[in-house]
Amino acid sequence: MADDSNSSPEATANSGAGEAQQGSRFGIVGQYIRDLSFENPNAPTSMVTQGQQPAANVNINVQVKKQSDEVYAVELGLTVKTEREGKVVYAVEMVYGGLFRVQNVPENQLGVLLMVEAPRMIFPFARQILATTIQSGGFPPLMLEPFDFLALYRRNLAAAAERRKQQGEDADAAGNANGGEDTPTVN
Repeated sequence: MADDSNSSPEATANSGAGEAQQGSRFGIVGQYIRDLSFENPNAPTSMVTQGQQPAANVNINVQVKKQSDEVYAVELGLTVKTEREGKVVYAVEMVYGGLFRVQNVPENQLGVLLMVEAPRMIFPFARQILATTIQSGGFPPLMLEPFDFLALYRRNLAAAAERRKQQGEDADAAGNANGGEDTPTVN
């Protein structure tokens, strides 16, 4: 694991809020591969089959797990599945993570920092491992474009708000069906 004591200005959180943000720090402690799987189910036929270029379906998700008061694990789940003429050419699944130290960051900024900035910092490393794995499997490396983690974060916030709203409506309907009794909701 790397020591973040010499973190660069880019790795230090500073929203420009002045003196209140003076002691805020955000830095990467280390990176890791938690899971990596490559499948070429039709080998060696998939290597010699000519025809259309395989279509790639790429899925990316982000998860954050608190490790201690100041350390968070941020993991990117990357899944790539390519198909040609209805047959899987190759599939790759990887969980790539980074440990981040967060100090003196206001609670209202923590979500964006861990769900947007942290994934943005580790994505290039995950992308390189994915490309190398695919190339080592005998295929041209998949060149993923930079990913918009802010858009993903906003979609997830909107989906969570919609779920809470739906749960609230379901609870109201259940409460009315139970003669107005309070029905607990699970978050």
